[in-house]
Order: sequence, then C-alpha cells, then structure tokens
Amino acid sequence: MRIIPISQQECGELLQRVSIARLACSLDGQPYVVPVAFAYEPGYIYVFSTHGKKIEWMRQNPKVCLQADEIAHRSNWVSVIVTGTYLELHGVQYLSEREHAVEKLAQFSEWWKTPLAERREKINDLAIESVFFRIEIESMSGLRAIPEPGSKG
Repeated sequence: MRIIPISQQECGELLQRVSIARLACSLDGQPYVVPVAFAYEPGYIYVFSTHGKKIEWMRQNPKVCLQADEIAHRSNWVSVIVTGTYLELHGVQYLSEREHAVEKLAQFSEWWKTPLAERREKINDLAIESVFFRIEIESMSGLRAIPEPGSKG
C-alpha cells in the first residue's frame, strides 16, 4: 500500500460526498471526539447539535478539528482533516447564516428532528433548542491509500 497526499480540490470533493465525520474539540488539555453529520461548502462545515458536552467545550475553546473518511478496505481509503474555528449560529445577527445551515443540512435529510424530539422527551423539556453551528475552515489536508498491485489489502 502506498499513502499519498491529495489536493485541496480532492479534499473538497470528499467532503461533498460524505456526510458523517468525527468532530474533535478539547478543554483543559482533554480531547473529546464525537461523530457528527455535516454539510460542506468551500470555507465552511455546517453541523447541528443539541446542547451538551461538545457545545459547552467548543464555547470555551472554539478551535476544532474534523476528520472525514471513505474506506473501501484497509489499504484503499481516503481521509481528510479539517482544522478551524467553531461559530454558533445563534441570535438575530446570524439568522440568515442559520437558515443557510438548515438548508445545507436538509439536503441530506432533516434527520436532526428525531434526536431533538427524543432528547426533549427523555428529559421532559420542550424548551431544548437546536444548536446549528459552522466550522470556519482554516486548513484542510488529505491522504489516500492505494493498494499495491497484487496485494490482498
């Protein structure tokens, strides 16, 4: 297997194709990684959440990292790493950006309505608000693994 870097264009193409990634944040030297559904457009990653640990942590330390992959098998995969800054799309000043995030995420489905309803039911709080945020991309890089001819993976 050979591992080679991919171009910025290929990174963007992968982020357009996939919709699940792992989001990493940290607080007080402790990392935290969770799977998230996302939507990409050049310069931004859009994500939905309900209030919890990752939101609390990102509010305190907005530096984040996201990893997205396509894996055919152990010697044939593509992986992209995005670093950037968390920005919560809350308040009147972000109304149009929030609407845009909802539109981008809805292209995959309005999957967030089910977890939101389940969380409201679980803790019996209809006041739970959805949290839409974006990651302002500062850098992205990617690698591709290519199987060697005749290898079994």
